[in-house]
Amino acid sequence: MEYRIAYVDAFTATPFHGNPCAVVPQAEGLTEQQMQLIARESNQPETSFVLGSTKADFRVCYFTPRHRIPFAGHPTIATGFLLAEDGRIQAGKPAVVDFEFDIGVLPVQVYFHDSGAPSKVVMCQGEPVFGKEYGGDEICPCFNLEQAELLQQLPAQVISTGVPFLIVPVRDLEVLKNVEMDRPRLRELLHRAGAAAAFLFCLQGFDEGSDTHARLLDPDGTMEDPFTGSASGCMGAYIIARGLKPGPVLNIEQGHLMGRPGEGELEIGRENDIITGIRLGGTAVKTLEGKINISAEEL
Repeated sequence: MEYRIAYVDAFTATPFHGNPCAVVPQAEGLTEQQMQLIARESNQPETSFVLGSTKADFRVCYFTPRHRIPFAGHPTIATGFLLAEDGRIQAGKPAVVDFEFDIGVLPVQVYFHDSGAPSKVVMCQGEPVFGKEYGGDEICPCFNLEQAELLQQLPAQVISTGVPFLIVPVRDLEVLKNVEMDRPRLRELLHRAGAAAAFLFCLQGFDEGSDTHARLLDPDGTMEDPFTGSASGCMGAYIIARGLKPGPVLNIEQGHLMGRPGEGELEIGRENDIITGIRLGGTAVKTLEGKINISAEEL
């Protein structure tokens, strides 16, 4: 069986920046095991598979090289962009389609240039669920930090908009640059916290117009994620809930320290001090396209 596959860099308009994603735009007929094999072969942070849906316009399945994940940000931006570029999402002002994720159905908006080419994809995340807090005595040893290097000595907190992350605020960009992960300690803390990874951020950026810069640290990952959409939504919920920035729009950065700078626009909706919605927008660019072969013998 032969399937089309494309590599799309999300949260950037510049090839080889932002976060790369492999997308199989017509994945009908593939088993879950075959999808996992393709994701392992593509060896991208995530691989997206697009299927038909009885509940939405498209069903999407996301895999890392190791396992399936229920929801993710940058594959949604990459997939929406490629489907629009292929003409499967028709140009509108903007076009609104529903994606069926493993966590449920959420809307995706695609904006277009006058030429008809996609310009930006905006994804919605679920309302944040605020979990347990962790003080500096538990957080600092995981990253070789001192208590004074945490932002206002605020606690870290587990937050989920579909996938739980441990959100860790640090004092400034210099601290963020020099974080050193203690993998065994962080692995144990994440296991206790029930979080997928740690997301560290500061209220500064490389660009003067940026409100935040962030890093995703996963003790079981082989490389650092360049731009993490789902965790960014959790970070935004933390910032707005604690009054660290007025919002509702935050210009966010990630990936600069890896040589893959990415940018996104995060909007946090709030009514009566309750966060009611999270929207994250960014652009994307296709960098590679081809075909992948897989046979029944690979089951």
